[in-house]
Amino acid sequence: MKNLLDETLSLRGIVAVGLLVALGTLAAPFSIPIGVARVYPVQHCINVLAGVLLGPGPGVLAAILTSTLRNLIGTGTPLAFPGSIFGALLAGLAFRLSKRDYFAAVGEVIGTGFIGALVSFPVAKWLLGFSGLAYAFIVPFALSSLVGAIIGLAILRLLSKNQKALIWRI
Repeated sequence: MKNLLDETLSLRGIVAVGLLVALGTLAAPFSIPIGVARVYPVQHCINVLAGVLLGPGPGVLAAILTSTLRNLIGTGTPLAFPGSIFGALLAGLAFRLSKRDYFAAVGEVIGTGFIGALVSFPVAKWLLGFSGLAYAFIVPFALSSLVGAIIGLAILRLLSKNQKALIWRI
């Protein structure tokens, strides 16, 4: 009986990852103008949701799959990988350690906005021919991840009001 329950939970997790990947891939072109910049917050929102609802491992898996699909269909760049992976990892770890959803949002901003931005520099230099400073990625990555993390946090707060939605916590 326990094995059947474990299989059900892992199937639920696979389905949840698949849904988040589909959402992240389809909504990738959605952007929000903020001042002179445009931010693309969907992946960051998904990183927070996956980190809280599924954990760091499935969150990273969802980020890798979403980045791969976006690159394959032409709506993403190689810079999607370092930003989303570190953001999802830190969002999941921050939630696991603190059990507070806002720490997952902070983990996303630190993971994507700072660590992912700095790791993106060599990717941009070698694959895209970027010749600027490494710090040039921090402001746009941090701004986009902040907006996405706030949206993800708002969705989590709405879900927490509906106790039936909490069955997706795996």
